[in-house]
Amino acid sequence: MCQIITVTSGKGGVGKSTTTANISSALAKDGKKVIAIDFDIGLRNLDMILGLENRIVYDVVDVMEGNCNLAQAIIKDKRTPNLHFIPASQTKDKNILNKEKVQKLLDDLKKEFDYILIDSPAGIESGFEHSIFLADRAIVVTTPEISAVRDADRVIGIIDAKSQKAINGGEVEKHIVVNRLKPELVEKGDMLSVEDVLHILSLPLIGIVPDTEDIVSSTNLGEPIVHNEKSLAGEAFRRIAKRIEGEEIPLLDLESNKGFFAKLKGIFK
Repeated sequence: MCQIITVTSGKGGVGKSTTTANISSALAKDGKKVIAIDFDIGLRNLDMILGLENRIVYDVVDVMEGNCNLAQAIIKDKRTPNLHFIPASQTKDKNILNKEKVQKLLDDLKKEFDYILIDSPAGIESGFEHSIFLADRAIVVTTPEISAVRDADRVIGIIDAKSQKAINGGEVEKHIVVNRLKPELVEKGDMLSVEDVLHILSLPLIGIVPDTEDIVSSTNLGEPIVHNEKSLAGEAFRRIAKRIEGEEIPLLDLESNKGFFAKLKGIFK
């Protein structure tokens, strides 16, 4: 059965699109049939992170407006054959989406894919609400900064109020990804700890992604970091994908970081 996963955040610039690209790629590398959809209308960048910007002909708005059929808009990743992608429009207004068109799109895709990952726009406007309305699971990305965590908390509240599952008396499964963590700053008291973030948000953790230089270069090159087997950030995203698939995978044991990550192993049940 297909699972719809919305990757979201309250604050822009916390690595939401990078997280979407890498989790999608990792799930596809594991043999799952995956499609990533960019719902950040007018501000798309998931295509660049995936390295697919030069292959765009149609976008998600073209599909919803009937300018093309669904197959024409889907781009198949050459590096990872199980990964597919639908870009956002770069010229249309984000208010062009509506729930009926979004639902039809997702219903059609659910027939073909194991996972649909939606890259939500940051913030709490209509584009965000459309991206979370039909979600089975939400991955909330935050950096260990008080402003990012505060905005993530607000987003969580909206998911719990305005998703279809919430309206029907249920609940969207939600997890936290703490991105761009620098253990040395946490130890000096210059950055929130993972425990601090979890205490504020009161949600289970699904992954910690360290702040590494190689993830910046991978984003600029359009090569998701999960393809780099030597990257700690890549391994973090690969483990997040495994947890999404239901495997019990421990945190990275980064002893070089004074045991900081090792101390956090108990957070995972």
